[in-house]
Amino acid sequence: MTTLRTERLEIRTSDDVVRARQLTRTMALECGLSLVDQTKIITAASELARNTLDYGGGGKVQIDVVEAGGRRGVRLTFEDHGPGIADVETALKDGFTTGKGMGLGLGGAKRLANEFWIESKPGEGTKVVIARWK
Repeated sequence: MTTLRTERLEIRTSDDVVRARQLTRTMALECGLSLVDQTKIITAASELARNTLDYGGGGKVQIDVVEAGGRRGVRLTFEDHGPGIADVETALKDGFTTGKGMGLGLGGAKRLANEFWIESKPGEGTKVVIARWK
């Protein structure tokens, strides 16, 4: 996989969640994703950025335009050093929430992405990587 462009953004406030969404849109347009695929990756980015802020206490996102096997896509890597997720499998189930939300964030982001990877350690934080391909 080749990285063609990288942008990084700190997620510290609700305004940063909006910026993450906007930057994801810009990168999705740049790599030629369809409107449907743009909407999916932007929605997933919004959910994961909000989780990074609300549950991880803030963190960062790296957004890459990538190329592999002759196709382009957008890969997003969210990281925080918050409390982590004790049971990732349960957290991915629709309806599970530790907050006031609907419990669709992680599972929804997974369904909206072509690739999804998560690692979380209680007391150390969480890293989520998603990608959407053209």
